[in-house]
Amino acid sequence: MSTRRATIADVAREAGVSASTASVVFSGRTPVSEVTRERVRAAAALLGYTGPDPRAASLRRGRSGIVGVVIEGRLGAVFSDPVMTLQMDGLTEGVARVGAGLLLLRDTGDVQSEPSLLTAPLDAAVLIGCNARTREAVEIVRSRGVPAVVIEGDGGPGVPQIRLDNREAQRQLASHIAGLGHRRVALVTLPTSADRAGGWLDAAGEAAIRVEVTADRLAGARDVYPDAPAYVAGASLIDEGLAAGRMLFADPGTRPTAVIAQSDLLATGVIRAAEEAGLRVPHDVSVTGFDGVVVDGLAPYELTTAVQPAAEKGRAAGDAVAAMLDGSDAASLLFTCTFHEGNTTAPPAS
Repeated sequence: MSTRRATIADVAREAGVSASTASVVFSGRTPVSEVTRERVRAAAALLGYTGPDPRAASLRRGRSGIVGVVIEGRLGAVFSDPVMTLQMDGLTEGVARVGAGLLLLRDTGDVQSEPSLLTAPLDAAVLIGCNARTREAVEIVRSRGVPAVVIEGDGGPGVPQIRLDNREAQRQLASHIAGLGHRRVALVTLPTSADRAGGWLDAAGEAAIRVEVTADRLAGARDVYPDAPAYVAGASLIDEGLAAGRMLFADPGTRPTAVIAQSDLLATGVIRAAEEAGLRVPHDVSVTGFDGVVVDGLAPYELTTAVQPAAEKGRAAGDAVAAMLDGSDAASLLFTCTFHEGNTTAPPAS
């Protein structure tokens, strides 16, 4: 028994019409009579024809309809990190106008062992959180002739960058804390590399930071507090912020009066650690975040934070992909954050 897929030509013969007439019944681009439409659809149902073969359409266009999204670290962050989720929403909207879908790819220590990155039929690639490892991924996709865009990082010459004013936004938050009179301040950072565990950050570790977002936000805080102790979180998660806060508040004699966290999720965990230690926020300790996302269960607190346009960043990356696939140039863009003062910061207790 033959398993050959029925074609539009088979449907046309069965319906007694031309192949072009049968084709427009499915495309809807040209009006046909209702009688003809019904005859073609009846023939299609008889033959088990469900529509044009998407693989053939891809070959005609010379495209796969796939945009690869290279994620730094865990793919699960796309679903657990609200900033990443917003970016992906915007990216999906941006590539929709060229009829493309997204394929999540993981950056790995040895990208040569990642066959999907090497062989997946990609029309373009978007790299999120570009570090030393994902720069290797940029070289791989570019060697294949696949255009690339980087969100929050530098992919090298000729690669459009969608950036955020991380350093300036973090400097503004630190200046706010300094203006309130805080001198004993601690920092909680995002991961410094994909393979480093959390813990205190020394000078050597700070010099070796491989994640540009972490480095830029740390530099902004250092502009105001050059000697503040810094604790590295393992991920942008509430539990990681809680673990960091427990370390910061363990010794009543050295605990800070303010904590500058590099994400809202980390800041939420720090607040929970403060409550666990019997500290009142912001009377005993002030806390700032970064991102401006909605965090469930944070009430009655409203974070003092930097609100970033995460969805707009993703949409801009998608627009850049669409432009390059249309043969146009794509410009690099810099987005800015908006300072938001909540109820988690106040002058230090006398």
